[in-house]
Amino acid sequence: MTQLDFAQTSHRRLNPLTGEWVLVSPHRMKRPWQGKREAVPATNLPAHDPECYLCAGNLRAGGQRNPDYSHTFVFDNDFAALSPAARGAMADGLLIAEGESGLCRVLCFSPRHDLTIAQMALADIERVVDAWVEETVNLGSRPDIGAVQIFENRGEIMGCSNPHPHGQIWATRHLPNEMEKETHRQAQYLLDYGRPLLVDYLAQELALGERIVAQNAHFVTLAPFWAVWPFETMILPRRRIGGFDDLTADEKSALAAALSDLTRRYDRLFDVSFPYSMGFHQKPTDGAVHAEWQMHAHFYPPLLRSATVKKFMVGFEMLGSPQRDLTPEQAAARLREV
Repeated sequence: MTQLDFAQTSHRRLNPLTGEWVLVSPHRMKRPWQGKREAVPATNLPAHDPECYLCAGNLRAGGQRNPDYSHTFVFDNDFAALSPAARGAMADGLLIAEGESGLCRVLCFSPRHDLTIAQMALADIERVVDAWVEETVNLGSRPDIGAVQIFENRGEIMGCSNPHPHGQIWATRHLPNEMEKETHRQAQYLLDYGRPLLVDYLAQELALGERIVAQNAHFVTLAPFWAVWPFETMILPRRRIGGFDDLTADEKSALAAALSDLTRRYDRLFDVSFPYSMGFHQKPTDGAVHAEWQMHAHFYPPLLRSATVKKFMVGFEMLGSPQRDLTPEQAAARLREV
């Protein structure tokens, strides 16, 4: 097989978690840019904003008043995308639909309006991890919940409606599309090889080293071989961990440290509060063992060349397959450097 020059040759890479391909075009980083440039987000936010519906003691848009919380605060989303009572179904030829029940929760990371995870103290990030564990256990134990999806949209460019540091937890009756694909692919790999897919993948990446960004005693941050977004990363545990409810006390602290390290690196990359969508994929909560599942975090930041130039998913990306210019190896090197 002819050896590929990843840094110069257009090629495609397989994502073993989804079975989908991504086109890599490293030579396109040389093209001039005369397109849209984003505004740099404001950094002079107050510690408490009396108009913010997530700040401690304030009135929310739904009419409820927040308690005067001092650390994390979790509540049911006042404008939830899912309702617990959604029922019914329809099947008429190719027209198929069914009710999707679930719960949507909001997690305020801190009472401080002006912080991000990158700026929070490690002990406070550990409290966020503890809240994720608690929500996973409480929501996942419900018989009507099949999956718990934890995520954060950071920055206006990612559609975040409020700069207050917060994330969301959506608990759904069925597996969402991405979790269904990852469950199928990981189960097939375990059946074929007798080992979890992402455990084997991490071992291979650690041996090569070129896409590793950072690591600690329990977690490794890397730019995945099949990454789509320019500075996309994953955080992977060193041992097999199905979900948040499997974490030990030391692992919870190590995960908090990995989150702090990565978000600080992002902020230093372009000297801006780095936008992203991030989320954790973990085993389904249907009561099965799911030995195939390896918990992991995905970070999808949109910035490409600078704080004002983002990657657009349009044209071929929407109609054909995802495409990237900067290689994952180059992205990992730049994140390591900062």
